[in-house]
Formats: sequence, C-alpha cells, structure tokens
Amino acid sequence: MTTPDFILDLRKHIGHQRLWLTGTTAYVVDNEGRILLGQRADTKKWSLVMGIVEPGEQPADTVVREVKEETGVDCIPTDLVSVESDDHPIVYTNGDQVLYMDHLFFCKVQREGNSEPFVNDEESLKVGWFKTNELPDDLSEVSKKRMRLVQQYLSRTVLGDSRTLFTCTLAKPESKFNLKQWWKNLIHSN
Repeated sequence: MTTPDFILDLRKHIGHQRLWLTGTTAYVVDNEGRILLGQRADTKKWSLVMGIVEPGEQPADTVVREVKEETGVDCIPTDLVSVESDDHPIVYTNGDQVLYMDHLFFCKVQREGNSEPFVNDEESLKVGWFKTNELPDDLSEVSKKRMRLVQQYLSRTVLGDSRTLFTCTLAKPESKFNLKQWWKNLIHSN
C-alpha cells in the first residue's frame, strides 16, 4: 500500500508512533459471482482491495478510488457489510505502527464501467477474478476474515436482516429488538 502524503507529513512529527487510521476493504463481485483479488507487492499475498481514507473523503469513495487505482475495475459499493477496529497494532517493516478502523463494503462492477482487471499501480503484482471455491492458497489472513464477514452478512441478508455487522463490547444486545417494527410503530404513532 502506497503511503498517502498526509501520513508521511504526520510521520515527520511523530515518527513511528501508533496512528489511528480509517481504512476500507472492497469485496467486489462480477456478474458471474467471482471475487476481485490482487496479489500485493509488499507481502506477495492475495488480498481483497484495501485502502486508507484520505482526509475529507467518504469511505465509499475510497473504495471506488482504490479499486480503480489498483485493478482498473470500475465498481459501485452497494452495502456496508461491517465496521471493525483492529485488536492490535500493525507494525510495518519500517517500524511504523497503525491501528485501522475498517469499513468493509460489498461492491458490484459498474454496469457501464470496466470489468477487466489489470495491474494499474505498483501496489499489485497480479489482479484477477476468482470463484469462491477456487481462491488462491496464499490468501491473506485479514482477507479470509473479511470474506467470512461478507458470507455472514449475505446469509443474514437472505433472511431479511441487512444490518451492518459490528462489535460492541460495552452493551448487551437486545435479541428481540426489531428495527422494522420499531420504525413502523414510530411512524404510526405520529
């Protein structure tokens, strides 16, 4: 991942100290249900497309930009699957430490856009579409984890529950709470 200029500027002042950054992950599918992956130049692992949100940029726009920059594919985010923070800092080979709050988006190829992936920058060695049962063996652990989140989200969506996945450790969820019913009651009470 190429380091954005705003991070390089911050690093001049704080060195390798831990940064809290907003990240995005794109789970992009084509019309055949294949997943878009890139083989990262830094780790040599295959991965979903990931990126860092620039100051003032919307996370969904980051997804579109990163997918285009890294693979040449034009995508459109359709669902926010999860919002999740890292449990522990990532330490890069140069010593920089970061924690990410990741926004995982489910995306489709834009109808009139490019759907043929190609290596479009120095961050990727290869890019391509993969069937879910033919994923590369050297898939990154974080991509495996996020793919499981997408499968969990899609399984719930089929059952009518399309809420974004997230973790809350400070409050006990109400298992019987029905947002649709609550909203319906609210509208009819006014």
